[in-house]
Amino acid sequence: MKTMLVYVTTSSPDEARRIGQILVEKRLAACVNILAPIQSIYRWQDKIQSEPETPFIAKTTEESFDQLEQEVRANHSYSNPCIVGLPIVKGSLAFLQWIIQETGPRGASA
Repeated sequence: MKTMLVYVTTSSPDEARRIGQILVEKRLAACVNILAPIQSIYRWQDKIQSEPETPFIAKTTEESFDQLEQEVRANHSYSNPCIVGLPIVKGSLAFLQWIIQETGPRGASA
């Protein structure tokens, strides 16, 4: 099973915490790291915007990505949130096995 990191931006630390909690509770992510607020500059609806955002990184599996994406969309305040999955190419075997174990059905093994 392939592991991955999913990068998501949110409107606030509270939104990041709320969504992160849901993802871990539903076993869609083994862990969510909430990062410090950032300033994002982007074009939206033909205007340049500059807003603070709070990103998070979810550690999950490729198998869980689609459901994780659906859960983020269902709980996110943006109509088009940033949800980007990046494969983990290398990592500590024990850590990668932990991600697999925590995102599968209870008691799943690598």
